[in-house]
Amino acid sequence: MKIAIISGTSIERADTFAGWREHRLETLHGEILVKEQGNLVAMNRHGFEHALPPHAINYRANVEALCQLGVTSVVTLSSVGSVREEIPPGSLVSCEDYMSFAPKTFVDDRMSAFAPVIGNPHLDGIAACTELPIVRGKVYMQTRGPRFETRAEVRAIQVLGGDVVGMTFANEADLILERGLELTPFCMVDNFAHGVRSSELSMEAFQALVAKNQDTINQFLADVVDYLSDCS
Repeated sequence: MKIAIISGTSIERADTFAGWREHRLETLHGEILVKEQGNLVAMNRHGFEHALPPHAINYRANVEALCQLGVTSVVTLSSVGSVREEIPPGSLVSCEDYMSFAPKTFVDDRMSAFAPVIGNPHLDGIAACTELPIVRGKVYMQTRGPRFETRAEVRAIQVLGGDVVGMTFANEADLILERGLELTPFCMVDNFAHGVRSSELSMEAFQALVAKNQDTINQFLADVVDYLSDCS
């Protein structure tokens, strides 16, 4: 089984992927650079060479590249804000579902539809291989970015049943699931969303919180690679 690990800029700061072979692919939607080792593929959703903001990521090219490589299962790690006081920054979250009001698709020329379902096939195995606690069964809410959410938007997300909010995962989830790949998503809570516990957000404060969680992310990614390397 060929398995992909998708993360953001944290994947470049993790020593786990140092020395992996670089592989450049040309897809119908653009050129993508990934890293490979054994049965694993590592992808920076923003790009290893020129980091793109969330709303400008070439999600189609990313997922198409994985399909070209023969990937059948994907594990993702995304930075999120928590809209729930009981899920504080520093929490590692597993999502069982997601919401997006601007779905992504590969289909432009015909009628097509499917019902997305997150299977989480690697959740139990990864949880057993890491000492990090995982908060399970949560719902991810997608916003467009690159700005943070307004307080009113965060209140709406709470009412709709969202637990964490981010700018990337639902876009790639739509495409991954549309192509029939397995999906096991994780989220790192880097901040409380705007207005939760009267939280004020700035890019500088957010980056400081991300840096604070890097050691946890490094450990988690190392554990994920150890587990997935044994999958065949």
